[in-house]
Amino acid sequence: MKKFNLSVAFLLFLGGYCLQAQERIPQVEALLEKMTLEEKIGQLNLLTPGGGIATGSVVSEDVEAKIKAGNVGGVFGVSSPERVRQAQELAVKNSRLGIPLLIGSDVIHGYKTTFPIPLGLSSSWDMDLIRETAKVAAKEATADGINWNFSPMVDISRDPRWGRVAEGAGEDAYLGSQVARAMVQGYQQEDLSEPNTMIATVKHMALYGAPEGGRDYNRVDMSRTKMFNEYLPPYKAAVDAGVGSVMTSFNDIDGVPATGNKWLLTDLLRERWGFNGFVVSDYTSVNEMIAHGMGDLQDVSAMALKAGLDMDMVGEGFLTTLKKSVEEGKVSEEEITTAARRILEAKHKLGLLDDPYKYSDTSRPETDILTKENRDLARLAATQSFVLLKKKDNILPVSKKAKIALIGPLANNQSNMLGTWAPTGDFTLSVPVLEGFRNVAPSAKITYAKGANITNDTALAKKVNVFGSKVEISNESSEQLLQGALKVAKASDVVVAVIGEASEMSGEAASRSNIQIPESQKRLLRELVKTGKPIAVVLMSGRPLDISEEMEMPVSILQVWHPGVEAGNAIADVVFGYVNPSGKLTMSWPRNVGQVPVYYGERTTGRPAPTQEFEKFKSNYLDVKNSPLLPFGHGLSYTNFQYSEIKASKENLRSVDSLKISTTVTNTGKLEGQEVVQLYIHDKVRSITPPKKQLIDFKKISLAPGESKTVEFQVTVEDLKFYNSQLEHVAEPGEFEFFVGGTSDCEMQGSFTLTE
Repeated sequence: MKKFNLSVAFLLFLGGYCLQAQERIPQVEALLEKMTLEEKIGQLNLLTPGGGIATGSVVSEDVEAKIKAGNVGGVFGVSSPERVRQAQELAVKNSRLGIPLLIGSDVIHGYKTTFPIPLGLSSSWDMDLIRETAKVAAKEATADGINWNFSPMVDISRDPRWGRVAEGAGEDAYLGSQVARAMVQGYQQEDLSEPNTMIATVKHMALYGAPEGGRDYNRVDMSRTKMFNEYLPPYKAAVDAGVGSVMTSFNDIDGVPATGNKWLLTDLLRERWGFNGFVVSDYTSVNEMIAHGMGDLQDVSAMALKAGLDMDMVGEGFLTTLKKSVEEGKVSEEEITTAARRILEAKHKLGLLDDPYKYSDTSRPETDILTKENRDLARLAATQSFVLLKKKDNILPVSKKAKIALIGPLANNQSNMLGTWAPTGDFTLSVPVLEGFRNVAPSAKITYAKGANITNDTALAKKVNVFGSKVEISNESSEQLLQGALKVAKASDVVVAVIGEASEMSGEAASRSNIQIPESQKRLLRELVKTGKPIAVVLMSGRPLDISEEMEMPVSILQVWHPGVEAGNAIADVVFGYVNPSGKLTMSWPRNVGQVPVYYGERTTGRPAPTQEFEKFKSNYLDVKNSPLLPFGHGLSYTNFQYSEIKASKENLRSVDSLKISTTVTNTGKLEGQEVVQLYIHDKVRSITPPKKQLIDFKKISLAPGESKTVEFQVTVEDLKFYNSQLEHVAEPGEFEFFVGGTSDCEMQGSFTLTE
């Protein structure tokens, strides 16, 4: 079969040529000429003085002295124009060459204006909105002195046990690539020398989202074709978008830790993809290669440098061993110079070499941080992230004239609204749900009861509360809490139950083997259902949950993730119907944890189950259906949408042409609403096993009641390409089926043929 591709050899040639042809920056080269070996090594050292919210288990010592000695290239955990100026003065006025510092931070989903967790933002399927949230985050962070961001996290994951799914965009490589591109563009914009832009860092390179057992920091093992087709595309999308920095992951790849993996950091990232920024380790990941079995600190530091790592975060292995490794011939000064050059080039792009204090404007925090406009965007973003999982008997939206019982441990709780990985946010500024209800519906009769603790498990609570109180166990007994809630519920017209995870029940080092709602809250919901009152469940979590029991209850369920600083207002906007929910899931939700991993794009097998009913000697379970409880792309609305006239513009597609796939979508309900129209394909015959379905495009549209719109997708040969067993990016001639609808569960609608 003919293949439409560029050969790997040619791609590698182009990548290598781009690297060699990159112009040297005179200002940087002049500095390198003056630098001693020790000063070059100093540029490769990233430290944190501590004092803020911890993002790791180690805090650097004697940071001030090391900066003065020229032994530090960047710091993180420092913010405010005044403190950043002090840090820069230490470097500029006290070190021999006066080289300013990179100032880094984890700005994951907003800075002070905290947006929904990234998994929630991705559920908006709105790239313009996601780009705008990153732009606002950059504006606020740079106003507080930060010029380098450890975001976006683009790790694909199909395992909801892994807590860090909260930080990513879900299970799909195509959607994840669009999100990665939008976030890089939002942080960096057009010109990094502008004071409201910052260097973005794509992380974690690579495959971090596929740990065995869903356990954080664990091993990863997968084939190269799976890597290239299903996990690597979002990292490449970020590189193609011009991301300035890449962070390595904690896991190994082909048995070699990512931080010391030359194939990953040099052969793939630089030579094949043409990346020309700098690579930083994750928190002490150089040192952690010792535990991986790679040698002592000198060994692993040399290994990491030679692999293509440029900056060592916190571990100080570069600082303390590289000079000795040069003397012993284990690394060359040229390799150290190359890494130092990349750090200095980043500082040049930011304009720091000309003005070290450009991020120390004391007037900016007041005008740029937590403004009304920024909070309005956070409120809008939250409403767009919510996913209506189930609707029952028009319980939602709730009438403001109804007597409302607002019940649940998350219904009047500030500390959990921001979500995981919001170290720069202030939870005391967040709007709890009760306050939001009273803001949006001031005349409504709203009665509140806690009803239950988030969990009654004191051991679990202790683990969740490492960085502050997220799970508070009441002095009242569980029975007292429950009876108080039932009394309130029985006196109401409708119950809104706000339940789910505490914010730190997901995130880094927060893997769970049981992904159900905690039993304390399950009991509360069961008893509320027995009252016979209409119940709307507002579900908060940082991951897909096993809600098989709850889906069988006579309730409506609105998934709100952890919505950010405007949580309560945004939830009230949707619950009372001022905003019609339009979010769609970007991770499949399992029927139980035994299904994991479950995802829409699994490859076909030789013994596929033809239906959801059990059939012996087919690929299925004895005790549960193969399909997820809630599929990728699922999300309901207060209105209804009908698809019709789905067709392709022609039967055959040549490599130099395109074809259109179109559909007409009609709002058949009584409310205005938004729908995410999704296009999937299936390659019927190819040289490696194809996925059952593959998302290749989507469009979000708005429709008034009764309105119809024709949605067109342009399909070219580029949309049909995949990486074959030789890792060539090819499209193979043959028949393709296509699927159009509002979920990955949509049925096959037609086919076309790619011709030679």
